[in-house]
Parts: sequence; structure tokens; C-alpha cells
Amino acid sequence: MLLEEGPFGLTWELDEPMARSSQALVDGGRVWFVDPIDEPAALERALALGRPAAVLQLLDRHNRDCAALAERLDVPHLTLPDALPDTPFEVIPLVDTRFWREVALWWAEPRVLVVAEAIGTAPAYAVGRMGAGVHIGLRLRPPRRLAAYEPEHLLVGHGPALHGPRATAALHEALGRSRRDLPRAAIALPRALVKVRH
Repeated sequence: MLLEEGPFGLTWELDEPMARSSQALVDGGRVWFVDPIDEPAALERALALGRPAAVLQLLDRHNRDCAALAERLDVPHLTLPDALPDTPFEVIPLVDTRFWREVALWWAEPRVLVVAEAIGTAPAYAVGRMGAGVHIGLRLRPPRRLAAYEPEHLLVGHGPALHGPRATAALHEALGRSRRDLPRAAIALPRALVKVRH
């Protein structure tokens, strides 16, 4: 597991084929867990950063350990929230179909963008030179509303976080090359899974 602590909170990434990542966002002494996976070392460090406020589930199928952690911490489990009043976060609707529902988070002051599934940085996603890509299931219709954002920190549900100018550059490249890079993404996905397993 890779742990990364920053001014916005904590990210942890599992060493596995799809490189699942989770976040703990910290503001004003409160901690919001985003699509968390129950890793004791990560949760211990996250809880040292402040008081738990809620568990946020940004993707309909990202159940992960959201419900169990919310129950254990005695905080709300908010699935696909429309808005998050009394928080610093703006909710961005991304996908709303029968098979896929997803929202993202924008935290304006530190310029943090959190995307659960539509954008990733794991090898199965990132076929461009900047290190991010659109999920293969959305490459024909990428979430272009994200192009309006210029994050300093790009936090994703699959892969490591990106920081600094690279975060915006990678996001915009991923959106701009989504369709063009579809053949490369189709090849990269099985290769990434095989490479990590061996």
C-alpha cells in the first residue's frame, strides 16, 4: 500500500491490478472519507488528522468499505450526493445512466479535484504521456464538463494522485485524447492486469 499525505489530507493506494485508491479530505478539523477501503494503517493516520464527518461514495458501484466504515465511525454514508452543504466541496454530476452513476468533487481553495472512476491514473487508464486517462467505458463520451476545472491536485479512485501543473495537464490531455487513444487503452487494460499479477 502507498500512503501519501498532503495539505488536503491523505491518499492511499493498494498494490493490486486496478490500483484502487481512497482519500481522506481534511478541512477545519473534520475528515471526509471518499470511497474508502479499510486499510488499518491508512485509517489510523486519517483519523489522526481530525474528527470524522462523513463517508462519501462517488460511484454507485464503489461500495468498497463505505457502509461498514460509516457505521463504525458513526457518521453519515452519503452515496452520490447532489450537494454537500456545510462543507468546502462542490459536487459535479458526471454520469447518470442506467448502468453507471457517478459524481466528482471540486474543492476550490486548494484546487483539489476528486474523480472516482471516470478518470484514472493507473496503468489500465493512463495511456497518454501525462499520466491520466478516461475509463475505457467512457472514452466515446468522456465527461467533458471536467475540462472547466484546473486542479492543482487530481485525486482518483484508481492510481496515484497527480500534483502541480501536471494535474491539470493530465486531466485535459485525458479528455482531449479520449477517443483517439481508445485503441491504445483497449490494449493497455489487459496488459496492465497481467503485468501486476506477475
